[in-house]
Amino acid sequence: MDEKIYGGVAAFFGAITGYFFGGWTGMMNALLGLAIIDFVTGMGAAWMRGELRSMKGYIGIAKKVGIFLLVTVAHLIDGVLGEMHYLRDAVVFFYIVNEALSIVENYGKMGFKVPTALVKAISALEDKAGEEVKRDEDSGSSGEAPDTQDKAV
Repeated sequence: MDEKIYGGVAAFFGAITGYFFGGWTGMMNALLGLAIIDFVTGMGAAWMRGELRSMKGYIGIAKKVGIFLLVTVAHLIDGVLGEMHYLRDAVVFFYIVNEALSIVENYGKMGFKVPTALVKAISALEDKAGEEVKRDEDSGSSGEAPDTQDKAV
């Protein structure tokens, strides 16, 4: 009986992730892992600096939920445009870089040193993300309103 329950729960969550995110990819794993690490390191940095407040924690959780809601929006738009996951993957990639940068900042706030190789790798990802955004803008396919811009969440 337990196997049927576990199978049913797994099928339910599989259907949910398929519908809302277009499936669960390696990039989504990376984003989830980095979002959790960012939240934990952010709370750790706040605790070490004597700035830990429950409201900041709730806001942090809301921001992480917001990231995944934007991934859902991108996936739904991709569905309208042809199921190629270009927009979803671009949004996920943007937030992977954003979360990685935030983790490095949190470690700095805690007084820890971050390996130069990691900082360079994140910088290279950031440059790649910038090239993707620029390429989309040059081709006129970004679909953004002229007064919008990427902002950290």
